[in-house]
Amino acid sequence: MIRAESNAIQSHLDSFNKFEKFFDLSPDLLCVAGFDGYFKRINPAVCKLLGYSAEELMSKPINEFVFYADKNNTASARNELRKRVPLFDFENRYLTKSGDIVWLLWTSFPVENDEHVYAIAKNITYKKELEEERNLHLAELTKMSNDLKELTYTTLHDLRSPVNNLLSVFELLDTSKIEDSETQEYLSILKSTSESLKQTLNEYVTILNKKNENAAPIEKLNLRESLDEVLLSINSLIQNSHTTIDVDFSQLDTVNFNKAYLKSIFLNLITNSIKYVKPNCLPTISIHSDNKSGKKQLIISDNGIGFDMEKVKDKIFKLHQKFHNHIDSSGIGLYLVYNHVVNLGGHISVESKVNEGTKFIITFKD
Repeated sequence: MIRAESNAIQSHLDSFNKFEKFFDLSPDLLCVAGFDGYFKRINPAVCKLLGYSAEELMSKPINEFVFYADKNNTASARNELRKRVPLFDFENRYLTKSGDIVWLLWTSFPVENDEHVYAIAKNITYKKELEEERNLHLAELTKMSNDLKELTYTTLHDLRSPVNNLLSVFELLDTSKIEDSETQEYLSILKSTSESLKQTLNEYVTILNKKNENAAPIEKLNLRESLDEVLLSINSLIQNSHTTIDVDFSQLDTVNFNKAYLKSIFLNLITNSIKYVKPNCLPTISIHSDNKSGKKQLIISDNGIGFDMEKVKDKIFKLHQKFHNHIDSSGIGLYLVYNHVVNLGGHISVESKVNEGTKFIITFKD
């Protein structure tokens, strides 16, 4: 009988020692607090985080260690615990002995019989710092977006006025009095280019307005018609650079897309191909469509100077990234192309080698 009782006592002591070991070695903050607002017991993790000894932490009311801005809500939470209401996912801040602020996430259970609260806390300071950093970045991005939107509206507005004035001049101009056919042709090109520019500006204003309504207008577009509008607007550039453009839309002649976006894609990729031609070489551009395995694609390739894809990698579509020392390089064109595609659910990839040209493969959303 005595041996049985001794074994039971030993078993109880072993269990208690295991609990003590768990309590002391736990990386989480474990503590027992009284209804009087003082710590009654704490594990070493609490002391390590806050920088106080156990004696220091238990000698003062808990609220003296709480960050001043959280004292009231912490006191309110403690009152709820006194009413036997458990506390889950409660966050507050503590001041360490060195003056640093740490964020803790608490789960606490009151025990009515001995007026104690058993609590466990996790250090979530790193998480909170990440959230704060993310919120700061979001605020900065929001400001940048608003500034860019305002700048875009201003630019579009300011550009439309001189374009309208230029078109007014053409209306007043009596071309029948011009006998030189070459001059008439140049004036015709200049007028059509101005009209195209006006249309493009108006379309971008429409897009900006639609974006404020969280939607860019989507319509069924004929690839050839959209391309021809762009080619007409840069006809002089194409002729002066002696650029050859091969077009084949036999596999896919229409796509559901935004008209201004599609024209911008054609414009930026074609002018880039002309701009970054190899020395002593005439630009050759291939523009064709594909529709295989349910993928509707637009492929635009050239014979230009290309990119070192190992160096460029994912920077190619970033804003203000320049990979060639060209006087007209702004690092905006490919950024716009990328955003036009992905904003409407599509995908764009690049294949390129130095002095072997570049191929852009645009996959439209189904």
